[in-house]
Amino acid sequence: MATAMRANEASLLSFIQKAPQFTIPIWQRTYSWTERECRRLWEDILRAGSNDSVRAHFINSIVYIADDIYSASSHNQLLVIDGQQRLTTAMLILEALARCIGDGEPVDDFSAIKIRNWYLIVPENSGDRRFRLVLTQTDKQTLFSLLDEKTPQPKESSVRITENFDFFLKKMGNLENIDVVCKGLAKLMVVDIALDRNHDDPQLIFESMNSTGLDLTQADLIRNYVLMDLDINRQTRIYEDHWRRIEISFGQKAYSSHFDRFMRDYLTMKTGEVPKIKFVYDAFKKYASPNGSPPFDSIDDLVSNVRKYAEYYCSIALDQESDPDLARAFRDMRELRVEVSNPFLMRMYEDYNSGVLSKPEFLSAIRLVESYVFRRAVCAIATNSLTTTFAALSHSTLTDDYLHDIRQEFLSMPEYRRFPTDEEFTRQFVARDMYGFQRRDYYLRRLENHDRKELVPTGEYTVEHILPQTRNLSTDWQDMIGDDWADVQERYLHTVGNLTLTGYNPEYGARSFNEKRDMKGGFKDSPLHLNKGIGALERWDAAAIEKRAHELAERAVEVWPPLTAE
Repeated sequence: MATAMRANEASLLSFIQKAPQFTIPIWQRTYSWTERECRRLWEDILRAGSNDSVRAHFINSIVYIADDIYSASSHNQLLVIDGQQRLTTAMLILEALARCIGDGEPVDDFSAIKIRNWYLIVPENSGDRRFRLVLTQTDKQTLFSLLDEKTPQPKESSVRITENFDFFLKKMGNLENIDVVCKGLAKLMVVDIALDRNHDDPQLIFESMNSTGLDLTQADLIRNYVLMDLDINRQTRIYEDHWRRIEISFGQKAYSSHFDRFMRDYLTMKTGEVPKIKFVYDAFKKYASPNGSPPFDSIDDLVSNVRKYAEYYCSIALDQESDPDLARAFRDMRELRVEVSNPFLMRMYEDYNSGVLSKPEFLSAIRLVESYVFRRAVCAIATNSLTTTFAALSHSTLTDDYLHDIRQEFLSMPEYRRFPTDEEFTRQFVARDMYGFQRRDYYLRRLENHDRKELVPTGEYTVEHILPQTRNLSTDWQDMIGDDWADVQERYLHTVGNLTLTGYNPEYGARSFNEKRDMKGGFKDSPLHLNKGIGALERWDAAAIEKRAHELAERAVEVWPPLTAE
């Protein structure tokens, strides 16, 4: 690749002062440094500032695009390719320093007015041109409001900028000698790297960057791949119409934690193949630019499609569904922790949205998936095939008889992917340890709230062993259970028949069954469906536990129905 790149060592402060303005392009990620990265830079500044033998401290490079090769001393905007995190953090430190210094000048050229006029703003300019650094979207307005009290805070402030600024302000407030910060900042050095758009490939350079202390996410790379090579007007339009809406849908924190997973699920649904999360960007490039026919007529159509499915994903995975029935079904799926089904759920959501699938059919299909996953978990069937199972389902051909086709897909699966029968499910549900079951809170909530319109907030209750866990059972318990009480306790203690929910767990303790039944708040008084009938019993022994377990199993078959051909 031909290159006209130029690189020079420069003092960070001189570099900032000579540049009229740094601009972060819209295809760049937002400000992402956490306290960990800020703390590292802060400690480097203090170390350099407190040691006279340290003459300079390099904090890596600032890479920017120039239409023609120029240095930071020119009067053009510098479009930052790499270095946003360091530049933004430096601005936060400088503003915090200016506030702490006040009217003084502890070190030559470090007064509040000089800091602001040399490094943070351009006093003679107005509007966005007044600021040395222009970020994107919420980051931009939040930073502006910190640097200029006349600029109002946005309705939704940038979490990272606000938190990191507060971090530096607190750190400086605790310092005995602010001179150390001034001296440390003066020693920071960068490599000033200017690119020529006509000779250098910014995308290749961006992909290779990993110097900020916070790895580029797959979302960063995908957004840049989509937007970077477009002309500025089209770039802005696509970003505002589609990508910005994606960012808003996810929200600041969820975008950084969920977008890569969404894109993996999107590509799984589109291709039938499941990319590894760290290779999502490579899979997206392969999908968007195949050797044959591209999947969409234009990049506009591609990004529009991604936005649509991102909204489906947010409804499914981030509790943003407005329809109460669908929202409840999606919450159950999230609590079941079966994220691998998301590609199939997104595919069905599109069919529902486009009218191919009715709402009752959509809900039935979601509940069928839920039943499949939960039954397999209860029966301890290996879960390593679920990813490929749902990848295949999301890419399968379904006719107008949608539910029939889904059932047939499940029926045709090999043994290791089977949909457990009622007999297998009931047998395991009654006999296995359901107290240590990973999805315990989920299944107890579903059992309690089945067919309820007024839902019980089961999270406010705790799990109760009716037959206590204590090894030394009281004589009342021993007499009630019989001579084999130790064997009964070992066999049934953690089974579903002996488990329930209560708000009186501390009061129950290891009391006798009759006391738990008759006391204030006891089983006789309990409004919970799970406790129905317990208050009428005279004994709690092996027979009572087994009888209740099978009653709950009958309800479980209703909650997680079997697979039928129709």
